[in-house]
Amino acid sequence: MKKLLLHPAAKPAVFAICLLPFAWLVYGVVADRLGPNPAEALIRASGDWALRGLWIALSVTPLRVLTGMPALARFRRMLGLFAFFYALLHLLCYAWLDMGFDIPEIARDIAKRPFILVGMLTFALLLLLAATSFNRAIRWLGGKRWQALHRAVYVASVLALLHFFWMRAGKNFFGEVAIYAAILAVLLGWRIGKALRGARAARAVAS
Repeated sequence: MKKLLLHPAAKPAVFAICLLPFAWLVYGVVADRLGPNPAEALIRASGDWALRGLWIALSVTPLRVLTGMPALARFRRMLGLFAFFYALLHLLCYAWLDMGFDIPEIARDIAKRPFILVGMLTFALLLLLAATSFNRAIRWLGGKRWQALHRAVYVASVLALLHFFWMRAGKNFFGEVAIYAAILAVLLGWRIGKALRGARAARAVAS
């Protein structure tokens, strides 16, 4: 498995896999296979893939530690950027297909519907993380400040889940929400447990 993860073709393969949902959406548009309301289908599908991409990116570090495969870390940035890509696609589909790029109307929609406001806040955080995900930003910010900034991904994940919950609450669809919430609880629980163990180890060394 380590050899496969380190193979030169591994990154292009992961890149191609991450593009498959986008290719499916494009095919759906071209072939008119998105149902009676294509705009709604595009908005929802792009949002779903943004959420899945964010959860997958958050899973990389726990999987790397638990499986003892540090090579998984080389895919984390790509997966995070794809999560942002689908979030951007979700926003563009909403702004274009639902609102016709009418900025005043979008502003009124944000003020009127809290789940849209939460979605915009989530996107703003993901935009900040994507813009500072490159080596030049790491050098400019410094390792510690960069790591502190990128912990905002957990805030973004909670906001994304809240946005998803409010969207589904209107139609009483809570099954998917519960699954995503359970996965996020496990991921955040692992992170909190790791931080607590590190703090206890540091206190033991200091004493």
